[in-house]
Parts: sequence; structure tokens; C-alpha cells
Amino acid sequence: MRILIVSRPFAFHGGVERATAGLLEALVAHGHDVHLLSPPGQAPVPGVAGRTLRLPPVSGAGRLLALPLAVRLAVRRRAWDVVQSHERTLDQDVYRAGEGCHRAYLDSLGERPRRRRLYHRLVLALERRVFARTPEIVAIAERGAEEIEALYAVSRARLSVVYNGVDLARFHPDQRGRHRMAARAEAGLPSDAWVMLFAGSGFERKGLITALGALGKVADPSSRLLVVGKGDSREYQRLATRSGLGERIVWLGAREDIERWYAAADVLVLPTRYEPFGNVHLEALASGLPVVTTSAAGGAEAVGPGCGAVVAPGDELAMVAALETLRAGDASTLAAAARAAAEPFTYARQVAGFERIYRRLPAARIDSASINR
Repeated sequence: MRILIVSRPFAFHGGVERATAGLLEALVAHGHDVHLLSPPGQAPVPGVAGRTLRLPPVSGAGRLLALPLAVRLAVRRRAWDVVQSHERTLDQDVYRAGEGCHRAYLDSLGERPRRRRLYHRLVLALERRVFARTPEIVAIAERGAEEIEALYAVSRARLSVVYNGVDLARFHPDQRGRHRMAARAEAGLPSDAWVMLFAGSGFERKGLITALGALGKVADPSSRLLVVGKGDSREYQRLATRSGLGERIVWLGAREDIERWYAAADVLVLPTRYEPFGNVHLEALASGLPVVTTSAAGGAEAVGPGCGAVVAPGDELAMVAALETLRAGDASTLAAAARAAAEPFTYARQVAGFERIYRRLPAARIDSASINR
């Protein structure tokens, strides 16, 4: 098939970006002619034909509106068998809801944000149209599918779940032997310390404050926390200092060598408030690292018994209890269970999920056209 993927430019240092690149390369490996339509700045992806999407020099709300219009112009000739968008656009056959629902995200904040109200109203208006007009909607976790069905009345007939894949070679328990001691030395960590890893950009949404609180409550005062990700950490660093935790936390910023930090850690903590999936869950599990996360994360669906725990968002005490249980467990048994939990999440399975959707597209287009008349 000749497939056009619409996506914003992505680098390769974030979990979402690595997942997107892996999907594109897997589609190519399965014999598809894959084209990537993206605004300027996208790095080449092996085997994928890059196409530049020209946008006017606008930002914020203006860019929200400019992107769907530009995509409409780019796809109007119907030169592709499938148009699949990973962005909120309006002329695709398949919409991959990788960001979940903006409405659900706002609900997770507990109240409507006071800032950028116009922006949020426009996103919600666009989101309604995307879910109403796209023939096939793909959620990346069952939790996301339930949100879309409940909030936008999308029928299960055109709503599918296709989980992300993970690079099972790059993220592997063997990395521990290669990188653990060197990474710990680089971060100034004692070789025998029990180390928690927080990995994610967007510290507020991903619950860094809960991770800090949990660190202060674990029984072992020699335990440490590594923080990897993009974001303004100054407020959190001040909080850590006031709480007497400053010397127990290492702030690493965004890292391209994330596999070294999975190897350095003993557990991943991601107490997120809203997370459509979070490939960090899969990467950690594939690396043999147990995971403590929340029920607000789609990636929690990969965390089974014996390889981690799922707690309520914001529940520090439940998180601490889960961490203490894992710390008391056998490390090799936990690592084996974590790896086994990740192994079904291959890129081949992800491609097979999309191919099932592509094969039914002609009928879906007809049904969608009748709905939108």
C-alpha cells in the first residue's frame, strides 16, 4: 500500500518519537510505500519518503487552524491508498489518537485552565470534528478507547486499539551489565544504592511532585531518584531542597541515551495524572525494570502482576507501599517478569493491527461519507 503519514516533526530522544519512528520503519519493512508529511525540521527516516508541509508563520491558535488547512491541500489529489494522521487534522482515513483526548486531559487537571482559554476551546472544537468525521479512529490503549467512546460517542465499529511497539533489542536486560556501573558513576550514585527513575517530559502532568513525595517517605534514606526529561525543574528542585531531599536527587535533563538510565535504576516511577500510553512503560519493562505507575496511564495496561504496580494518581502512600514491596522482592525474578510483559509489544504486531484497519477502509469511507452528508 502507498501510505501517507501526517505527523509533526519528531526527534529520536523521546518515547513518543521513538515509537513513531519504529512504526514507520516497520511499515517499510512489511513492504509498504510510506511517505511522511511533516512541517519543516523533520529528520530523515530510513526507507520513508519525506514530504514537507508548508505552514504560514503563525503559532498557538493560528497554527491549530493552519495545520488542517495545509493538510487538506496536500492530500486533495488522493495519491495514496491510506492517509493516516497523528495530528488533529480533518482529511485523513485513519486518525491515531496518540495524544488521547484533550477533553479528558483537561478533566484530569480538576478544573478548566484559566490560561490559554482560546487555545483550549479551539482544540476541543477541532477534536470534536476529528472524531466525528474520520472513518477510522485508533486509540493506543483500551483506556483511551473508552474515553473516546464515552466523551465523543464514537462507536466501536470504527474505533480500534493498536498498542505501540518497542525496540526489544535496544531496550534489553543485557544493558544492565554494559551500562549500570558507568551510568551510576556518571550520576554520582553509590554503586549499592536503590535507585528510582522518573523519565518523562512535562513534569506537572507526569506527576513528578508525587515522585518526590514518595522518595521522602520510603524507608531507606540512602535511596536515590534520577529525573530524566525536558522541562523547567527549578520549582521542583526548590521543593526538594526544602524537603531535605536535594542530595538524593540527580537531575539529568533530556537524554538520548535513555537505555543507560534504565540500566542504572532499580524501578521506574511514573505517577502520571494523564498519559494516553507512555512508551517509557514498555521501554522500562523491556529493559527488565519493574514499573510503578498510575491508573491514568494507558501504559499501565502492560504492567502485570510480578513486574510492578498500578496505583491511583496522586496517592503517595500507595506508591510508597508498592515501591517497598518491589524493593523487598528478588531483583532477577522482577527483571524476568518485566521483560516477559514487554515482549508481546512488537512493531510487527502494531503493523498487523493497522493493516487490519487499512483493509476495511473502502467500506469505512463510504459509511463516513454518508454520516457527513
